[in-house]
Amino acid sequence: MRLLVSVRAGDEAAAALAGGADIIDAKEPGRGSLGPVSPEVLLAIAAGVPGPVPLSVALGDFTEPDAVRLAVAGVKLPGRPAPAYLKLGFAGERSEAGVSSLVAAAIDAAAAMAARPIVVPVAYADHENAGSAAPEGVLRAALAAGALAFLLDTCVKDGRGLLEWIALERLRELSANARSAGILLAIAGSLDIAALDHLVGIADVIGVRGAVCRGGREGSVEAALVRRMRNRLGGGLTSLSAVG
Repeated sequence: MRLLVSVRAGDEAAAALAGGADIIDAKEPGRGSLGPVSPEVLLAIAAGVPGPVPLSVALGDFTEPDAVRLAVAGVKLPGRPAPAYLKLGFAGERSEAGVSSLVAAAIDAAAAMAARPIVVPVAYADHENAGSAAPEGVLRAALAAGALAFLLDTCVKDGRGLLEWIALERLRELSANARSAGILLAIAGSLDIAALDHLVGIADVIGVRGAVCRGGREGSVEAALVRRMRNRLGGGLTSLSAVG
């Protein structure tokens, strides 16, 4: 499995890389589960990420296709050999048809960018809190729109981890459906080191922040904590960097 670490600044990206992160994710935790960083911060983060390392960017939650297009068009990244990924959620949108139109809008907008980033639709295990479609519905909508990757996360960061919101049997079924469709599955959501053992063989990518921060999610990423997670995960499964 590959390890994705969410960072809010360039120095955090350096710490994540020093600890062995496979994918760097630009995200502002103070703005929610998928809070975007400012354009200036994104450029600072990107400047410190080596070209071969995939870079992920959180865009936020959307209910209107035009807002999706504007958000995607607003992502400015320097040219780099590794792929870039754009994560978007759908808090406030309960219909599968609505989610599919939002994903399609993101994919269309991304296709016009020089970097040709890969769109990653995000479902929430606590979808009732988010007012969004259930994970299975978001996955169906993402596949209908032509998505190549899929992330399951939690919307409300109240200390409860993903596995408190969704059963392992259900996770395994989501994973099987994603893989049978040829897309990769990433899993995040207040995951601690003990949760990783349960996710072996289910997820291709594990996303973390709070577990690798001194002081929790709003603290700072520390290389030693990233290394601890990296060592627990081991390696061997395909990563998002193989998509595209």
